[in-house]
Amino acid sequence: MNDRERLAGIDPCGVERASVLDRAFYDRAPEFVARGLLGRHLIRRSREGVVTGRIVETEAYLFREDPACHAARGRTPSNRAMFGPPGHAYVYPIHSRYCFNVVTERRGIGSAVLIRAVEPLAGVALMQRRRRRDAIRDLARGPARLCEAFAIDRRLDHHNLTVPRQLWIADPRDGIPEGGQIGCSPRIGVTSGHGLLLRYFVLNNPFVSGTRRHQRRFTHEES
Repeated sequence: MNDRERLAGIDPCGVERASVLDRAFYDRAPEFVARGLLGRHLIRRSREGVVTGRIVETEAYLFREDPACHAARGRTPSNRAMFGPPGHAYVYPIHSRYCFNVVTERRGIGSAVLIRAVEPLAGVALMQRRRRRDAIRDLARGPARLCEAFAIDRRLDHHNLTVPRQLWIADPRDGIPEGGQIGCSPRIGVTSGHGLLLRYFVLNNPFVSGTRRHQRRFTHEES
């Protein structure tokens, strides 16, 4: 176990020792969940091994008055997971790849939080093989890259994240690194709802996605 893994609270097999986030954590408005997920650990266990990363960037998608939310068009076979229990996964395809979301609020409310980027902590070699890249910074910086590095696809749609099996999110001992601040900005890549400040990220963290202009911290007065 190297120093990075020891600081992350990971055992020699790469499995997170911290507590799994329960359903109550997700049964809240997506804005609160999106902010609260920063610093938590995303863990994926498969036959290939275990990979772990610290969540450093998220986006909230609201059930009401948010045209960019998939639930805005109503319930469909493809977005059905969004209307399920809080704490389940909603995985959807994009450009032959995938995006991973966590479902929020009570059953029947179609809201979710997109996990946009994580800082790799354990299982880095496995992520590199999956991504066919060596640069650690680019392994899971962006939602599609993240899903490729963590082997997340539609087979994990509806997956229960509150049980430490295959895919889950845990509350680590360290959380956001000391001195880390949280930024808030408009979401990246949406075609509507541009002015909503629903993207949350750890300021100055090199694993956050987007360009330099996306790292600017907004306040609601600037919207």
